[in-house]
Amino acid sequence: MASRPYDPRDFYFRQAHKDGLRARSAYKIEEILDRHRLLTTGGKVLDLGAAPGGWLQVMGKRVGPKGRVVGVDLVPIRPLPELPWVTTAVLDIRADDFKEALDRIERGPFHLVTSDMAPKTSGIKAQDEARSIELSELALATAERLLPKGGGFVCKVFMGADFSGFTKRCEAVFESVRVLRPKATRERSFEHYVIGQNRR
Repeated sequence: MASRPYDPRDFYFRQAHKDGLRARSAYKIEEILDRHRLLTTGGKVLDLGAAPGGWLQVMGKRVGPKGRVVGVDLVPIRPLPELPWVTTAVLDIRADDFKEALDRIERGPFHLVTSDMAPKTSGIKAQDEARSIELSELALATAERLLPKGGGFVCKVFMGADFSGFTKRCEAVFESVRVLRPKATRERSFEHYVIGQNRR
């Protein structure tokens, strides 16, 4: 059976526009949070690769005014004035001074570290998978540094040769590790989300 033609303005795209969300990916983090109960009112979150801000909208509403959400990316993120407890910054996780720059915005620990980072795809599957794993490793290292015991982690990873190796590395850090492909994921995408709970 032939797969359906690619539709960049599918149901989730249209629903996000209707719901006032900046990206269809907001429904991915919403499903992850609902299924795994990673975030509560008053929580503190670091979101890596946060542009355009769809995840920030969802998590900002979840933590409420007593919480804190910090979103960083290589590109500027349009402010969210309706959620003043959400802060954004242009930072490069690969930079030597990333930790110091983040500390100037908000010091850890954070209850949850999330990453929707993805490489610019080349169309060469093995190369794109390797770049995705590299970003995922950086996200995991950041989570190890900034999460207290019991903290959580969500990370987008392209399914590929070292995917199982990455999940095993997560298992060394978290008591529970699961893999989820949210319903809002595009049919042709090979992205999955690794969810770590209860930082050891």
